[in-house]
Amino acid sequence: MMITVPEAARRTGRNPETVRRWIREGKLPARRVGTQHFIDEDALTDPGAAEVVPAGGEERTVTGEAMPNFVAALRRSRGSR
Repeated sequence: MMITVPEAARRTGRNPETVRRWIREGKLPARRVGTQHFIDEDALTDPGAAEVVPAGGEERTVTGEAMPNFVAALRRSRGSR
């Protein structure tokens, strides 16, 4: 079954723009119909699909330092949910 970006975001607990970014980066396969993307429901149950957050250090700050992993820090502060 194909689902929309907002539905995929709701199921993964992410922002719809995050899901769109995963699609643009090729991390989440999707089909485009007109201006809307549709995602195969099975792609979300793929073990790697739900955690597509890039590893810290891939991006750099303006000064060239490794970008802090804010997601990991937030998860630690919330008790690693």
